[in-house]
Amino acid sequence: MLSRLELLIDLLHSLQEAALATHSTTLEGFPFASAVPFVTDEHHRPVFLISGIAEHSRNLAANPRASLMIAKALGEGEMARVSLMGEVHPIEADTLLVERYLRYHPHAERFLQLGDFRFNRFEAAKVLTVGGFAKTSWLEGGRLLEAPVISLIDEADLIAQHERAPSKGCQLRGADAFGADVIQDGNSVRIRFSNGPVTKDAWLPTLRRELSR
Repeated sequence: MLSRLELLIDLLHSLQEAALATHSTTLEGFPFASAVPFVTDEHHRPVFLISGIAEHSRNLAANPRASLMIAKALGEGEMARVSLMGEVHPIEADTLLVERYLRYHPHAERFLQLGDFRFNRFEAAKVLTVGGFAKTSWLEGGRLLEAPVISLIDEADLIAQHERAPSKGCQLRGADAFGADVIQDGNSVRIRFSNGPVTKDAWLPTLRRELSR
């Protein structure tokens, strides 16, 4: 059974779109919800590339507090989901983070040429995790910063090693201590390491073991 933190990380990596709710400046006092593509940084924090003229960008400029919801159907009417509450702030994304974003959202490269799009990061203060019926609990957002990390430099090295393997079995988009995000048969797949987080040295052997199951 997944812990609250593992459920949160698994959902953050399983999906690349979320519902972002901000404080409306058009209709004061009301929330404004929109769909946004995202990726996670090395600490599993959601990162968005959004236009400065978008409604949610104007809302965030006035009030950075927001909520982010990510959900995944479990079948039989049940749904795993997490609702993050915190703040969204612009960041200067380094080259490796930009490359990571484009591996998940290659179409976004044209947005980078426009000059109006900026990277923003969601900093969670509290997270409500729902693993299914009657499996609800709160989690401190700071737990993400305490989780085991594969750095962006190590991720780039692991991807390069994976691409050199004679029999890869999948296209690797992202590497983190808890699993891998891959493309298999044209589909986006999250491979969660069944025995928990691993270090960089154990990462590729663990992935190959999981792929062979």
